[in-house]
Amino acid sequence: TAFHSSVSFSIGLYFKMVTFPGGTSPGKGELAKAIRYALNRWKAFTLFLEDGRVAIDNNPAERAIRPVCVGRKNYLFAGSDTGGDNIADAMTLIESAKLSRLNPHDYLADVLARINEHKINRLHELLPWNWKPVNTLHRQAA
Repeated sequence: TAFHSSVSFSIGLYFKMVTFPGGTSPGKGELAKAIRYALNRWKAFTLFLEDGRVAIDNNPAERAIRPVCVGRKNYLFAGSDTGGDNIADAMTLIESAKLSRLNPHDYLADVLARINEHKINRLHELLPWNWKPVNTLHRQAA
């Protein structure tokens, strides 16, 4: 299975990094620095082997922040610090909605239509990971 292949690869890589030909230890070169870096973080590098919920890479996180990184230069022209803060808030809501597998347009249209009448001690219900649409009228109005 893929899991066993990953385990075998990780264990093999570990032993290749720990020992050098003739049993010598790493020196001071760039390769030695890279090996020490990996060995000092070995538990974090192999966490995916112990917990199946942990991804082997961070590609989903990289994809999630891509719109922010691509738009970074555009945000310089937000008009003011407050404009930049508003863009950051909007991007956070949009990307959080996407991570929660929601349509950002439907989510924001519904939340903006409901937020004035929503009880302040229950605002957590409107967060993307807790949100439940009340009806479809808000979507049509948007």
